[in-house]
Amino acid sequence: MSDSELGRKWDRCLADAVVKIGTGFGLGIIFSLTVFKRRMWPLAFGSGMGLGMAYSNCQHDFQAPYLLHGKFVKEQ
Repeated sequence: MSDSELGRKWDRCLADAVVKIGTGFGLGIIFSLTVFKRRMWPLAFGSGMGLGMAYSNCQHDFQAPYLLHGKFVKEQ
């Protein structure tokens, strides 16, 4: 695997992690304020779920090196 491909995979993984952790944290805030009387565990639970999903996606991305992400390959 070339350095540029490895860099692209790391960029995708970090961007995915930021989005998933942020979404889980945001949902945790909403549920904490509306349903669970301002407890902190929904924040930790949502962030942990986001981190776990991001880790799983990154692990799959690094173990499947022959998948093409959004590129068209022309046959010759």
